[in-house]
Amino acid sequence: MAVGGTGAQGPSRDIQEMSQVAVSGQDILDRLAETLEARKQADPQSSYVAKLYAKGLDAILKKVAEEAAETIMAAKDGVREKVVYETADLWFHSLVLLAQQGIHPSEILNELARREGLSGLAEKAARRE
Repeated sequence: MAVGGTGAQGPSRDIQEMSQVAVSGQDILDRLAETLEARKQADPQSSYVAKLYAKGLDAILKKVAEEAAETIMAAKDGVREKVVYETADLWFHSLVLLAQQGIHPSEILNELARREGLSGLAEKAARRE
């Protein structure tokens, strides 16, 4: 679904438009975060995201779980385009969840940066201590 609309055009059109513009991933995340934040104040009848916010946390969590399952199924199907499409949906709905929780995507990027270069085994062991 389009971030600002009702979902009629779908994410593939948005992705195509974004790929034609040279922007960084951070720019895209910042713009999405700004739009998602604005949707908190929008009329639920005017926006898919506003409607999700109005339905509450459980509806958002259900949508994230649904998109995760669709991503898994796409990966099992082994069709690259489906995996990309479903992962975009999963990421989008995860961003909706983050915004609902008051978490900016930069916090996630900072956590990923913190973990970069760490051994996964060492990091996991450190959590047990």
